[in-house]
Amino acid sequence: MRENGASYGMYLYHCRNSVNQIFSRSLSHNCFAYQITFSYHKFPSLYSTYKHSFLPCHFHHIAHKLNPKPCMTNVCKYPSLLFCCSYSNASPSRSFRRRASKRLKAKTKPRLDEAQFDHAISQLPPRFGAEELSRILNLQENPIVCLEIFNWASQQPRFRHDVSTYHITIKKLGAAKLYQEMDNVVNQVLAVPYIGSESLYNTMIYFFVEAQKLIRSVNILNHMRSCRRLDCRPSVRTYNIIFAAFLRRGNNSYISHLYMEPISRLFRQMIDDGVEPDVFSLNSMIKGYVHSLHVNDALRIFHQMGVVYKCLPNSYTYDYLIHGLCAQGRTNNARELCDEMKRKGFVPSGKAYNSLVNALVLSGEVEGAVNFLWEMFENHRSADFITYQTVLDEMSRQGRTEDSMRLLKELQEKELVDGHTYRKLLYVLEDDFGNSSHRNTFR
Repeated sequence: MRENGASYGMYLYHCRNSVNQIFSRSLSHNCFAYQITFSYHKFPSLYSTYKHSFLPCHFHHIAHKLNPKPCMTNVCKYPSLLFCCSYSNASPSRSFRRRASKRLKAKTKPRLDEAQFDHAISQLPPRFGAEELSRILNLQENPIVCLEIFNWASQQPRFRHDVSTYHITIKKLGAAKLYQEMDNVVNQVLAVPYIGSESLYNTMIYFFVEAQKLIRSVNILNHMRSCRRLDCRPSVRTYNIIFAAFLRRGNNSYISHLYMEPISRLFRQMIDDGVEPDVFSLNSMIKGYVHSLHVNDALRIFHQMGVVYKCLPNSYTYDYLIHGLCAQGRTNNARELCDEMKRKGFVPSGKAYNSLVNALVLSGEVEGAVNFLWEMFENHRSADFITYQTVLDEMSRQGRTEDSMRLLKELQEKELVDGHTYRKLLYVLEDDFGNSSHRNTFR
């Protein structure tokens, strides 16, 4: 009895300790160690929306299920404990998502196939050159094997890599998103002054842009500008890659405004270096100015296209400008550009049509908006839900509820809206304007 009482007393003392105290010592050296049973929930998957967070631990005494008397063996001497953990419904943090992404990339990273590597080496002649190595590198589907062959060839006497071997290796590593390995090869290219070409540097810039390393891309651009060889100088294609990279980063007007300063500097630098911009370069400037709400600067570039840069605008040029003018409520200018666009044989995009219809409705020109709505259907452009709702709401707000319902039914009869969109628009109209006087109109 004294032994049982002492054991139960030690058990109660141990349960009062915190979890950190329990696990602060090794169980093999703890004189108060017991047999502990952990009861875990199943851990969520790597990309689950739940984040495991250990709440204050709860130890549940299940002595009523077990024999409280001590066992005869030394292994099971004291009652068991139940460890419970819970999970919160909060979304995973950014650091957790980053760690999960790194673990997934490390798990899916291709491995070296030694048999394939030996087979590729055996196909090279005893005294091979850069042309034979380029042919072997181009046949490799595994980028790690390609890199190992490249490194092995670098250690061979009387062999020097040329532009083709560097280009193939960088392209395969970049396509496999092995950016760290690609960066090491790029550093080797930049260290050799007589190795390089415009296509090679453009490939480097493209994959660094894909890796979201814009500063590294601009550094390579500056390296190209400092090259003495004319075939290594940046071309309009080089600048277009960087322009597109900067424009992808601006997901709102404020960020676009921040990125327009380096884009403008790069554009002026391109002009000063004697590189003539093409329609893609000018459209990039117009798009950046429109997204940063500098529509007048975009119109300035537009009017200079044919006079200064000897480049005619295309349909994307007009689409960007129409969208920007409609965003500022300048519907008259937007309509003039739309008419000019159609006279030149271009058809506005769905985004331009939606912007124009919404801007006209918000300015009170419902009839003009409806005309453009039918015109976009004739040109096989689709309207979005916001456009439909804006037009119907404005018509109902002006007291033309029957006209709005007639338009909605006509859209359904011509199968321009599906059943789900029709019911959703009908419910919106009924909730907003379904008073007692117009209740039967929505039936």
